[in-house]
Amino acid sequence: MSVVIRLMRAGAKKRPFYRMVAADSRRQRDGRFLEILGHYNPLTQPYELVVHKDKVETWINKGAQPSEQVASLLRSLGIPTHSAPPARPAASPAAGDKPAKKPVKRAKPRAVTPRKLRARAARKAGKKQAVKAG
Repeated sequence: MSVVIRLMRAGAKKRPFYRMVAADSRRQRDGRFLEILGHYNPLTQPYELVVHKDKVETWINKGAQPSEQVASLLRSLGIPTHSAPPARPAASPAAGDKPAKKPVKRAKPRAVTPRKLRARAARKAGKKQAVKAG
């Protein structure tokens, strides 16, 4: 299950109001969520943004990915939108040091089935008829 932090629309028609939620990425936009992390009202001047910073940081440290709009809103508050990458062990080789995979060669080619032979013959016959008609 991958978790995303996204905006969930609420409010009436043409009066949007959004909740910032942590949800499973497979769920629909306004569907089930794991936790409410804040809210955003774009209609007020200036816009209203309330975020529970500790909850957001907890989810991001667990690996949740914020949507583009949420990341933009969090950056405006100075909240980091990504967790620190895990430390790589010094002994492990870099990704470029691995040898390239070689293609697998078959001992003998695949057999042509009778169905494929009939289809091939039908295509050839169709081309001959199209040339005669043209």
